[in-house]
Amino acid sequence: MNNQLTTQKDIKTYFSNEIVKKRFEEVLGKKAQGFMVSVLSLTGQNTALAEAEPVSVVNAAMIAATLDLPINPNLGFAYIIPYKGQAQFQMGYKGFIQLAMRSGMYKTINVTDVKEGELKSFDRLSGEMQFMWIEDPKEREKASTIGYVAYYKLLNGFEKTYYMTTDELKKHGIKFSQTMKKGYGLWVDDFEAMSRKTVIKLLLSKFAPLSTQMQKAILADQAVINGEDDYKYVDNEKLLPEEVAAEKEREKIKKHIENAKTIEELKQLDPENINDKELFDLYDIKKKELENAPKGEVTKPK
Repeated sequence: MNNQLTTQKDIKTYFSNEIVKKRFEEVLGKKAQGFMVSVLSLTGQNTALAEAEPVSVVNAAMIAATLDLPINPNLGFAYIIPYKGQAQFQMGYKGFIQLAMRSGMYKTINVTDVKEGELKSFDRLSGEMQFMWIEDPKEREKASTIGYVAYYKLLNGFEKTYYMTTDELKKHGIKFSQTMKKGYGLWVDDFEAMSRKTVIKLLLSKFAPLSTQMQKAILADQAVINGEDDYKYVDNEKLLPEEVAAEKEREKIKKHIENAKTIEELKQLDPENINDKELFDLYDIKKKELENAPKGEVTKPK
């Protein structure tokens, strides 16, 4: 990356640079201008992303451009996610399906939730599963979701299914995402979408023939892109000892706020010393609840 660009701090200035424009034009041609506008629109709607290192935003956007996937979060194909001052590239489950179908090798590929009672049998040796789907949509909506399953069938007839329970998916999210451990991020905001993405990604990466685009998508998923084939998985790194200590202190403060039954008890914490915005907002909400609670009524912790 050009030294001049690495010193740029403003994302708009960064995207106006001729070197950056040329990179996107080489990949997207006439669609480059519209794609760059969509990235700027995304950063304009997300303060944390706007404050991320511009080079990380551009590199994440470049991966999406190379894969020819839109980064509008409402579409669910690919995402640019801020984390600790950097931008990660993330695939959506629709993006994996799009790349699979684009390869021309698949007859069909799909992913769905599984409701209680729908999984009838599972042969551990062959991997074959039998499902009996609830046909009435209203009745199915009422049933509890017990897992998610992905399936594909190739044009040559080979087919494969991959299933994970909701408990397995929660453990997977906690293992591979620091943000989920802290109670925020895509795993918390949209557990269903992340579950669908996880089972289809594992199905493809473990059992499917992979096109060049699919290989790139799997490797770049959830990574900060430092350069060509240089991926850093910042949300999956082990915490340093001082970060572990800070996280424990944060959880201690959060529990104190949630369990406070009186204003006096809550004010044992000095809000001026709370630097975490989420905790500060939680403190403010709790303070208003206690102030508005009728005398003698104890506010229950959430």
